[in-house]
Amino acid sequence: MKTAELRDTSDEGLRILLKEAKEAVFKLRIQSRMERLDSPSELKKSKKMIARVYTLMNERERERGKQNQ
Repeated sequence: MKTAELRDTSDEGLRILLKEAKEAVFKLRIQSRMERLDSPSELKKSKKMIARVYTLMNERERERGKQNQ
């Protein structure tokens, strides 16, 4: 999912995506310890998704803070 698509997602949708990405990283990390990963790039992609979601959530929080002042 691209950043432009994430911007159109609601706050609740971002939280759900964040939870799913964290679970994916957890599972991939365990899989990498137990056996060889089929596609190591999936771990990197999941981490990037987490960073994108956190960035968007922080941007929205800052915007709300500016509106309240």
